[in-house]
Amino acid sequence: MPLPPAPTKRAALLAKDAYQTPARSASKGGRRQTARDESEPSPETQSHPVALQADNVRLSTRPTGRKTSPASDRSEPSKVRQTAVRSEESIAAAAEEMPKGRREPRRAARKPTGPTKLFVLDTNVLMHDPMCLFRFEEHDIFLPMIVLEELDSHKKGMTEVARNARQTSRTLDALAAEQGADIAKGLVLSSTGHTEARGCLMFQTQPLSGDLPMALPQGKADNQILGVVEALRKAQAPREVVLVSKDINMRVKARALGLLTEDYRNDKALQDGDLLYAGSLALPPDFWTRQSKTIESWQQGSHTFYRISGPIVDSLLINQFVFFEAAGEPSLYARVTEIRGKTAVLKTLKDYTHLKNAVWGVTTRNREQNFAMNLLMDPEVDFVTLTGTAGTGKTLMALAAGLTQVLDDRRYTEIIMTRATVSVGEDIGFLPGTEEEKMGPWMGALDDNLEVLGKSDSGGAGEWGRAATNELIRSRIKVKSMNFMRGRTFLNKYLIIDEAQNLTPKQMKTLITRAGPGTKIICMGNLAQIDTPYLTEGSSGLTYAVDRFKGWPHGGHITLARGERSRLADFASEVL
Repeated sequence: MPLPPAPTKRAALLAKDAYQTPARSASKGGRRQTARDESEPSPETQSHPVALQADNVRLSTRPTGRKTSPASDRSEPSKVRQTAVRSEESIAAAAEEMPKGRREPRRAARKPTGPTKLFVLDTNVLMHDPMCLFRFEEHDIFLPMIVLEELDSHKKGMTEVARNARQTSRTLDALAAEQGADIAKGLVLSSTGHTEARGCLMFQTQPLSGDLPMALPQGKADNQILGVVEALRKAQAPREVVLVSKDINMRVKARALGLLTEDYRNDKALQDGDLLYAGSLALPPDFWTRQSKTIESWQQGSHTFYRISGPIVDSLLINQFVFFEAAGEPSLYARVTEIRGKTAVLKTLKDYTHLKNAVWGVTTRNREQNFAMNLLMDPEVDFVTLTGTAGTGKTLMALAAGLTQVLDDRRYTEIIMTRATVSVGEDIGFLPGTEEEKMGPWMGALDDNLEVLGKSDSGGAGEWGRAATNELIRSRIKVKSMNFMRGRTFLNKYLIIDEAQNLTPKQMKTLITRAGPGTKIICMGNLAQIDTPYLTEGSSGLTYAVDRFKGWPHGGHITLARGERSRLADFASEVL
């Protein structure tokens, strides 16, 4: 095929204004031409008659300035209305079929319905979430000068707060370095590619001071920020000026001064801990009665499968456990393995409460423990989260399942155990020795549970047999520190993350992404025992993982309800 001839004329350079002229589609141009003058066709509308016809149909449902004869209005009103409805339905269907990534810019460009607010950010918000600048949608953000000073004073070090301060500084520098950026007028937050942020970032470029009580010392950074908010409230009236801070005392002082203030809530996976996914669901008492005509069942190996339908399917998730317990009727304990449309498939569980199914000599004692053991022993489940109060058996079951699959089944090569090193009281100082020796005092729970497992599985092996078993177990369990996890890849490992409620979402992501092929990760924790400062049940990394992984075919979660440690521990958990 011959190539086209080369151009003989040199292309003219575009003017500077042409670079900022938005692209105009045929449909938009046709719509503007129709609204301006429908009687005078333009070259643009003549070249796109199909787009103009579609726009005319869509505009026919709204009143226009064009006069029409009554006869034409009465001739075919239903036909025009049906055409318009059909056109709107086709557009909606096309939008649903369009990939999500292509719909996002159009949704982001939607104009706000109400007046925009001006959010003044405290320093602790920027050091808590470096990406918080892009979380306020169409609203504007204001940074006082003292906030930049505090960021500069906290940027040194290797802590999480120092890293976040440096990341925030780099983000501010990238916004200010964009072409055409003017700090005096405000920096466009979407200029760096974050299309979800449609507001502007403004800095304090002139002295601002509000009328604060004399009891508040002016040299303190928090009080200077409160003075800036007071001055902005008067200057920007009637626009709402809101202070966003993670400091509770600062929010209380702001409310006492009559200022609007809010907590930064974007970091919370859930606003209410009671709404956390439990992993199990009780079937209604009339379950068998409603499903008696439509239920299908079949046998496959030692498991029975049930295909159910009805409105209950909408409330089910993959790998969610369901149970039915009623007096005089057979009980059902199953797991959801498939959901298609209005039907779901339930698979009965293996009964680990029976002694013949004991795992490393351990049998489960209640319904939730049996659910958890089915997840831990399933090779198709790569990620398991266990939550519950103290003494519910989380660590013991995870270790028993790990030892069985490492030493007996040889499914994994070794067990790796780690935990967040957050002390309950004051820190006792530096610990001597190697990495494993330093982690020894933090792994008291591991030693306690291994002692129980060693006694339960040794049987009548005698002193030498127990010593050999303990030595074998110790050789297959590695204790690692979380500080050296970044960059690693675990292949065919059984990874246990204990006390995961003390992890932030960023730390949880770092640990979970270490998993290579054939690795299983178990995260355990009690959300009522969070020792990390500034971390709550809603913002914990464990809550974040449970909420994000629910419904994934290779992940499962269960909340253990009843404690089995001792009657003293159970009573203390309830009353203290």
